[in-house]
Amino acid sequence: MKVAIRKLNCCLLTSLMGWQLATGQVTAWTATQEKGYSSDWLINPPAQKAEVLTNDKGKELILSNGLLKRVFRLQPNLACVSFKNLSNGQELLRSIKAEARIHIDGKEYPVGGLYGQKENAYLLPAWLDSLKAHGSDFQYQSYTVSALKPYLDWKPVGWAGNRQPAAGILLTFTYRAGVDSLRGVVVQVHYELYDGIPLIVKWLSVDNNSSHVLRLDRVVNEILGVVEEESSVEGDKEQMATQHGLYVETNYAFNNAGVYHLSDQTTHWKADSTYTSQVHYRYQTPCLLEIYPEKGPGVVLAPGESFHSVRTQELLIDSYDRERRGLSIRRMYRTIAPWTTENPIFMHLISRNDEEVRQAVDQCAATGYEMLILSFGSHCNIEDTTEQNIRRWKALAGYAHQKGIRIGGYSLFSSRRISDSDDVIDPVTGKPDAAAFFGQAPCLGSRWGLSYLEKIKYFISQAGFDLLEHDGPYPGDVCASVTHPGHKGLEDSQWKQMELQKGLYRWCNEHGVYVNAPDWYILDGANKMPLGYREVNFALSRAQQKILNRQNIYDGLWNKIPSMCWGFVPLTEYHGGGPESVLEPLSEHLTDYRQLMMQYYGAGVQACYRGPRLYDTDSTRRTVSRVIGWYKQHREILNGDIIHLRRPDGNDWDGIMHVATTGRERGLALLYNPLDRPVEQDIELPLYYTGLGQTAKVRVEDGPARVYTLDRSFHVTVKVKIPASGYTWLVIE
Repeated sequence: MKVAIRKLNCCLLTSLMGWQLATGQVTAWTATQEKGYSSDWLINPPAQKAEVLTNDKGKELILSNGLLKRVFRLQPNLACVSFKNLSNGQELLRSIKAEARIHIDGKEYPVGGLYGQKENAYLLPAWLDSLKAHGSDFQYQSYTVSALKPYLDWKPVGWAGNRQPAAGILLTFTYRAGVDSLRGVVVQVHYELYDGIPLIVKWLSVDNNSSHVLRLDRVVNEILGVVEEESSVEGDKEQMATQHGLYVETNYAFNNAGVYHLSDQTTHWKADSTYTSQVHYRYQTPCLLEIYPEKGPGVVLAPGESFHSVRTQELLIDSYDRERRGLSIRRMYRTIAPWTTENPIFMHLISRNDEEVRQAVDQCAATGYEMLILSFGSHCNIEDTTEQNIRRWKALAGYAHQKGIRIGGYSLFSSRRISDSDDVIDPVTGKPDAAAFFGQAPCLGSRWGLSYLEKIKYFISQAGFDLLEHDGPYPGDVCASVTHPGHKGLEDSQWKQMELQKGLYRWCNEHGVYVNAPDWYILDGANKMPLGYREVNFALSRAQQKILNRQNIYDGLWNKIPSMCWGFVPLTEYHGGGPESVLEPLSEHLTDYRQLMMQYYGAGVQACYRGPRLYDTDSTRRTVSRVIGWYKQHREILNGDIIHLRRPDGNDWDGIMHVATTGRERGLALLYNPLDRPVEQDIELPLYYTGLGQTAKVRVEDGPARVYTLDRSFHVTVKVKIPASGYTWLVIE
């Protein structure tokens, strides 16, 4: 087992102490490990692997990878007593809380935890031996350590920036119920610690090994009494800053916001009534973190059934710098969701007949494209699973595959009405009357919804499709129906529909089917989501679109990696607009066509080039081929992380720069000039995140390399000339 833990049997403590340490694979914690990693993990990941260690004569377990440590006291019940960022020495905990909390049949049961801490502003190790357990809580029994297994069995097909599953360890604590009424109910709290990144993923499972049915009303899978971020004497907790040193993200997010913090449904920053020495006069400091879905789960567990909570990603942040914070979050996605680094070059085809599909396949093959998407408005209906339709699209898919082109199509779930019996039922009126996020919409747990999911999977597998572009995925609608087979009622309707939606994307991910979905399902198998744009803006002039697209790119890639996003380029009219808003006829607008392509490919973002063709003349074909050739030449660095240079405002140059710490090309900067005159000036390039320390070679486009010496801030200053209404690029080696 490739895990950096040495085999050593833990001592089995006596039952008189009220706790037991299972045989595990641990080594002893040493004082030198407290110093942490002295280099920058974003540039030089540590060689130290994730491991479990023992401390204080077996009273504690420590989960650490050199970048963070999480300490668990094991007696008289298990509790987390330290959560520390070893990069900057920040201790995040100020008080002990339960490990989790579950609400069963209307009653609340803490999982683990210790009591008796009188001062909740900070926690001293000397206090730990005096703390007590509550016998009615779920009691710690044992632990196991194992190698980390991939969350999804991803089947990468095309180019991907990271094809390797993450490495690390899984630490699982087992708890038994402390009350007779729950005898046989087992709770396991799981911690996944990853190598080379200050990241823990926490989730829990509930096994109903009792003889009776249970209803899980709420499952709180994380409770942390964290240090406050600021000293606020007044103000509501919604107005005050939450802990900046801890970034939290779960796989329970939706609502089409395009950014996680507005899509999140689980993070709750609360006031802590036990923290009576805080400075806030009304005790409203938001320093108690709890993770749970606001609605549900409300699921019923029959004997022998199990439940798995949301997965909580906890990333420790060591800086207030926006770029560094974003780089840390982006590294998290590359690590735990490597499928988001797969980035095929695709076209969005509007087709009316089969011949247009074959022609588009030919054009993709001729210009270096890798995937063809039958866009909305095309003649492909994935919900039609008749033998005739399957045979038709299987033949077209076969034609595409012969040309080396992957093919897929569009399907709309939400934003449509099906029937009174299948649509979302309003819990207030009891009717299907505009209760959904998009007005009227089907319930994914209805008979139609369950059949819809099976049709999608059947069509894809039988026709040999390689992609699902899924519009209007489940947006969080609750449903009060008691007749839908996919959920029992209002209480479990959101949880059950969410699981059904994620189940489809997991199935696609594990069958090599690429998924574009306009919502935050990337942690459960979706490959790509929107960069962030307003569709009606594509009815504006091409000149406006160029600047707005660059703004979308600049603003959308603070916390996202380029490959997990798509943009949009309307080859034909979209949401209105006149001839000045579209690129057709393509040969008459080659300058704009080329620049729009360069803006997106230069950012590493695939855009939806939506229209009936990629080129209309040989000149257009050569233009498209040259851009795609340029992109493939620099593909590795163009899929690297973005450093933000200057935001587009139409008044001066703007630009971004990709960086990587390995490979020959360590950086590639794209610089744009929106003005009607050339711009010639010195531009400072921040090269810290390239990993270069002394010198760098800089090429202007394909010109000769010039050697620059980095200053003390790891910057170089380069004189550049950007043509009027044009662009240039610099390669850093």
